Amino acid sequence: MKEQLMKILNELRPDVDFENETALVTDGILDSFDIVSLVGEINAEFDITVGVDELEPENFDTVAAMLDLIADLAD
Repeated sequence: MKEQLMKILNELRPDVDFENETALVTDGILDSFDIVSLVGEINAEFDITVGVDELEPENFDTVAAMLDLIADLAD
């Protein structure tokens, strides 16, 4: 799952060190357009639906948080 997510992230923003960033949304590294694109890719890749309730900065600030979100929605 992590490899798939990293591929999506690196295609979206190849200029960002996703492995080491801990405040992707909070620090403005990912903007709202990035999040919309990212959510669409995550929904398609993992066959889940990220809803409005999940669109919180803490769910997208780190790769680990995104993986947790995906795992929670996949259950």
